[in-house]
Amino acid sequence: MVSQQRPLLIASSQTPETEENPSYTPVVVADLFKPSAPYSLRLSSSVLDSTNMENSTVADSIMMNSSSIRSISSNRSRASGGGSVREVNLGDLGSKAVRYGSRGADSEGYVTSQKEISDEDSRIIYLSDPEKTNEKFEFSGNSIRTAKYSILTFLPRNLFEQFHRVAYIYFLVIAILNQLPMLAVFGRGASILPLAFVLLVTAVKDAYEDYRRHRSDRIENNRLALVLLDGQFQEKKWKDIRVGEIIKISSSGTIPCDMVLLSTSDPTGVAYIQTINLDGESNLKTRYAKQETQMKIPEKDSISGMIKCEKPNRNIYGFHANMEIDGKRVSLGPSNIILRGCELKNTSWAIGVAVYAGRETKAMLNNSGAPSKRSRLETRMNREIIILSFFLIALCTLVSICAGVWLRHHKDELNTIPFYRKLDFSEDKVEDYNYYGWGLEIVFTFLMSVIVYQIMIPISLYISMELVRVGQAYFMIQDSRMYDETSNSRFQCRALNINEDLGQIKYVFSDKTGTLTENKMEFQCASIWGVDYGSGKSDSQEEVAGYSVQVEGQVLRPKMKVKVDPMLLNISKNGKHSDEGKHVHDFFLALAACNTIVPLAVETSDPAVKLVDYQGESPDEQALVYAAAAYGFMLIERTSGHIVIDVQGERQRFNVLGLHEFDSDRKRMSVILGCPDNTVKIFVKGADTSMFGVIDKSLSLNVVQETELHLHSYSSMGLRTLVVGMREMSASEFEEWQSSYEAANTALIGRAALLRKVAGNVEKNLTILGASGIEDKLQEGVPEAIESLRVAGIKVWVLTGDKQETAISIGYSSKLLTNNMTQIVINNKSKESCKRSLEAALTRCKSLMPHIAEENTGAGASPIALIIDGTSLVYVLDGELEELLFQLASYCSVVLCCRVAPLQKAGIVALIKNRTDDMTLAIGDGANDVSMIQMADVGIGISGQEGRQAVMASDFAMGQFRFLVPLLLVHGHWNYQRMGYMILYNFYRNAILVFVLFW
Repeated sequence: MVSQQRPLLIASSQTPETEENPSYTPVVVADLFKPSAPYSLRLSSSVLDSTNMENSTVADSIMMNSSSIRSISSNRSRASGGGSVREVNLGDLGSKAVRYGSRGADSEGYVTSQKEISDEDSRIIYLSDPEKTNEKFEFSGNSIRTAKYSILTFLPRNLFEQFHRVAYIYFLVIAILNQLPMLAVFGRGASILPLAFVLLVTAVKDAYEDYRRHRSDRIENNRLALVLLDGQFQEKKWKDIRVGEIIKISSSGTIPCDMVLLSTSDPTGVAYIQTINLDGESNLKTRYAKQETQMKIPEKDSISGMIKCEKPNRNIYGFHANMEIDGKRVSLGPSNIILRGCELKNTSWAIGVAVYAGRETKAMLNNSGAPSKRSRLETRMNREIIILSFFLIALCTLVSICAGVWLRHHKDELNTIPFYRKLDFSEDKVEDYNYYGWGLEIVFTFLMSVIVYQIMIPISLYISMELVRVGQAYFMIQDSRMYDETSNSRFQCRALNINEDLGQIKYVFSDKTGTLTENKMEFQCASIWGVDYGSGKSDSQEEVAGYSVQVEGQVLRPKMKVKVDPMLLNISKNGKHSDEGKHVHDFFLALAACNTIVPLAVETSDPAVKLVDYQGESPDEQALVYAAAAYGFMLIERTSGHIVIDVQGERQRFNVLGLHEFDSDRKRMSVILGCPDNTVKIFVKGADTSMFGVIDKSLSLNVVQETELHLHSYSSMGLRTLVVGMREMSASEFEEWQSSYEAANTALIGRAALLRKVAGNVEKNLTILGASGIEDKLQEGVPEAIESLRVAGIKVWVLTGDKQETAISIGYSSKLLTNNMTQIVINNKSKESCKRSLEAALTRCKSLMPHIAEENTGAGASPIALIIDGTSLVYVLDGELEELLFQLASYCSVVLCCRVAPLQKAGIVALIKNRTDDMTLAIGDGANDVSMIQMADVGIGISGQEGRQAVMASDFAMGQFRFLVPLLLVHGHWNYQRMGYMILYNFYRNAILVFVLFW
C-alpha cells in the first residue's frame, strides 16, 4: 500500500535560521552573484502542453506534471540517517526572485494563451463574493444532471425517440387503420398489442436506466464540501456551491467543481492530484498556487480580487486566465486549476475558488458517453424494408384492382350473391348492407389488404434482433479466450447495436505503443560518451537485487528491478576519478534529476524495509529513474525547490533553480541545478532530432558520431531512444536567463511563445553525454494475431508517433512486415516532392501487381508495404493528394504511418471510410487514439497503461490486442452469419404466409 504521507522520503527542515548540523557542509555559491539581500527562490506556473502526442521517442512521451516548480527561501536541511547531505546555500545569490519552468502551449487548444482574453470571450469571478459574481445569474449552479428524462418529459420524449425507427411508424399506421369499423380485419385490441408491447418493454428499460442516472446524480449533488461562509469553513452540499466561493479540500477529497488554487498545505504551494475519474490516469500530477495567494489565510485574511478567465470549454488540458489581487496582475495557466472529479493526494489540504460549476465544468462538457453508431446490417435491412414496402403496395394494388374487376363483373348479382350481399334482408325494410359504392370499395379493399399483409414487414424482427444481440454480447463477455489475467478484465460490450459489424471488418487501424506493445518500459542499454553499454550483451547482463540506501534506520530500495551491465555498474561505483567515470556520473545524474518523478514510500511486510515507488505521468521517465537507481543514483526526495539523490551512498542535495518541461515544439526538457560543487549546470534530454541541433559538435565530434551510430542501432532493435546533454552555466548566463524568464512569465500576451523562446535560448551549446535505449515489449500473441488477420484478408494499418526506424523494427518483430515484402517509403518535406513520390510509388505498384498476382495464387493480400511519415501526411491530408494516397494504399497489404498526430490518425481512417464501403476498425489504448476510435465504424479500446480514455470512447473494450482474432474471426463471423440468417428467415417466412393469403 502506498503511504499517504507527503511524497518526501527524507524529512527536510525548512525552518530559517536553523543551526547548521555539523554532519554536512554547506557550499555557498558566492562566486556566482554579488551578495545582497536574502535570496527568495520561488517558482511560478506556466502553460501546460495540451498536445496528446503519440509516444514517438522517450522525449515525445514525457508528459510533465507541471510547468514549473516553486521554492521558498532555500533553507539549510539537517542530515538524517547514514550519510551526509551536501547543500547549495543560495542565501547570498541575489535579490531577484528566481522563477522556474516553461511549458510550450503550441497546440490549437492553447491558442488563447497567445492573446489577451477579450470581454466577449471571458467571464469575471470575484474572489469570495458569489453574489457579485452571479448578480446577473449568468453562471451555472453546481448541480449536475446526467439523466435524460424527467417525470413530465419521459413519455413524449421516449416515444419520440422510439418512433425514429420508420418501421414503428408503419406499424402505428396499420394499428390505426384497424380501428376503423369498415377496415377492421383483426380485433381492435389485438392489432395494437404487438406495437404497445414493444414500446412498453423499451420504455421500461429506458426508465430503469434513467432511474439509475437520477440516483447517481442525487448522490453526487448531495455530497458535502467545506465552503468559506462568514469567515470560517462550513459544510455545504455540492449542488449549492456557486461560482466565486472559496472551497477547502482535504486529503483524498474529491474536487466538487473546477477551481483555481489559492493555497495549499505545502509551503511552496504545490498540490498533488489524481485524475483517474477524469481521464483514467492513476499517476500523480502536480498543480500550483500562485505565490501572491499562497501566504494568505482565508479565515484570517480578507481575500479580495478578480479573475478574468475564458468561457467554459471542453479542453481539459487548457486554461487561460488573469488574476488581479493586491494591485498585482498575474497570469494563470493549466497548472493552476484543478478540475471537478480529481482527487487530492499527498497534500493535507488545498484551498481554491470556484470558476466553473455544474454543467459548465470541463468534466461535464466532456461527458458525451459512448458513441452512437448504426449497424451496417441494420442499415441494409432498412433499405430492404423500403423495397418490401413498395412490393406490399404493389401487391395490395393488384388485389384492389382484381376486386374492382370482380365487382364490375358481378355488379348485377351483388344483391343476392353469397358472402357479398349488397342489400340487408334481415329487417323488414331492405337497406344497403355496408356498401359504399364501387370506388370506395376498391379503396377499402386496398387498405384491408395492407392490414392483412402487414406481416410482410414483421415487428417481431426488431425484438428478435435485440434479444439475439444480448445473447451475442453474453457469449463474447463470457469467452475465456478474451479474458485478460494480468488486468483481471473481461471483454466489454459497450454498444449492443453493432455486434454483427465485427464480422465484416476489412481494415484494422492500430496504435502501436500500449496496443501492440505492453507500454511497460525497460531500460536496456546506454551509449555514454561514445561507448555502447548493454547493446547486444543480454547474456552478460544480470538482474540485481536493486540498489538500496539507509535512511533513519530504514532500508529504501527501488520497487522495480532493472537488469544492469556489469562493466557499466563497476564504472559507476569505482570510476569516480577517471574521465570515463565522470561521464557516467553526469549521465546517470541527468537521468535521476531531469524529470518530474515523485518518489513515494511503499510499506512492505518487513517494517525495516520500504520500497521506493517512482510516480510519474510517463512510463519512459519511470524506467530511466529506476535505471539510474540501479546504477547507484537513487532519487529519494523531491520538494518543489530541491531534490536529494543518493550517489553511491553519499546523499547530495541539488537545488532546482529552473525547470523547462517538454513541449512538442522543442521535443526536449531541461533542468537547471545548483550542484554541491559550487556550479550551476543545465541538464537536457530529448529526441535525437531536436537534441543534435543544440549540441556543440565541435567539442566532441567523434562522440557525437559514435552516438548517432548507436542510436541507429537502438532504433533498428525497436528501442525507444533519448539523447542526454549538459553544460555549465556562468553567473552572467544564469542572471540573463532569470531576467528573461521573469519577463516572459509575467507577460499577458504571447506568454507561451516567450517561455518557449527562453527555453530555447538556454538549451544550446550543450556537451553530449550519451543516449539511452528503452524497450517497449510486444504484447503476447501479437505476431500470431497479425498473421491470422492477414491470412483472413484483413488489411492492418499501424499508426504510431514513433521514429521510422523504431516503427519498422516493431513491424518486423510483430510480423506486420516480412522479408518478401516490397517496401515503399514516403518521407518528404514539401507538397511537391510528396506528390512526385506518391505518383512514382503508384506507378511502381501497378508494375508489380502482375508479378504479385502470379506469385500469390493462394489466400492473402499483395506483399507490398507502404511506410509514410507524419510530415508527408500533413501535405497528403489537405485534400489534393488524398486520392493518390488512397489509390496507393489500395495496392498495399500493410501501411505503416510514423510520427503521426492524433488528428492525423482520424484523418487516415476517414480517408478509407469515405472512399470505400469496406468496414473499418480502430484499436488503441490512449487518449490520443480517441479521435481515431470514434471515426472508425467499430472502435475498440485497450485497457492499458495510458488510462481509460480510449475505453470510455469505444464500442468494445478488451485487455490485449491478440483478442482481435477470436473477436473478429469467431464471434464476428458467427454474429454476422446468425443475424443474417435470422433476418432472411423472418423475411422468407413472412413472404410465404403473405403469398398463401394472396393466393
